[in-house]
Amino acid sequence: MYARIFGLAAVAACLAMPVLAAVDLNDAAGSYTVNPASSSIRFSIGKVGGGGLDGAFGRFKGSIRIDNSDVGRSQVNFTIYPESVGTGQGRIDAFLRSDAVFDAANSPEIQFRSTSVTRTSDTTALVSGRLTARGKTFAEKFTAELGGLKGGTIKFHVTGKVLRSRYGMDVGTPIYSNIVDFDMTLTGKKG
Repeated sequence: MYARIFGLAAVAACLAMPVLAAVDLNDAAGSYTVNPASSSIRFSIGKVGGGGLDGAFGRFKGSIRIDNSDVGRSQVNFTIYPESVGTGQGRIDAFLRSDAVFDAANSPEIQFRSTSVTRTSDTTALVSGRLTARGKTFAEKFTAELGGLKGGTIKFHVTGKVLRSRYGMDVGTPIYSNIVDFDMTLTGKKG
């Protein structure tokens, strides 16, 4: 489940670059550092019969470089710290951090590194890359939509779906979905 969450976060970061490039590359070109204080990485996992699990990651970092001459050469790098997972339920948070899911003690980081960025409209892009969680790496894709660009600050809304079983986090299936839905708001500061 959490691997999907991390994958979505990474994808969100990647999508943010293409969206910016699609709107105005001359204004958006450059390097940005993701500001965790004004960003969020949320996830949800469905459950048979309704309900499910919603949560977020409190600690993450990322960088976005937008190439104004070739959007495809833009880059997104993202790291999520799984020990920062929060659902509002202490017992579930501890379970998610355990070796049954994130194994945060032995795998303290989930990383996403973009491999390509493809503009899909004037304000959206598809960010493809490699997501690594629990020592396993797979190709993942996220959609990013430019939410704003003002005064050296850029904002993206990133969404995506990740199969948690690929990363050895399939505990609870099929009662809990194998699909983790990511919904991220990423704000980056130029510099």
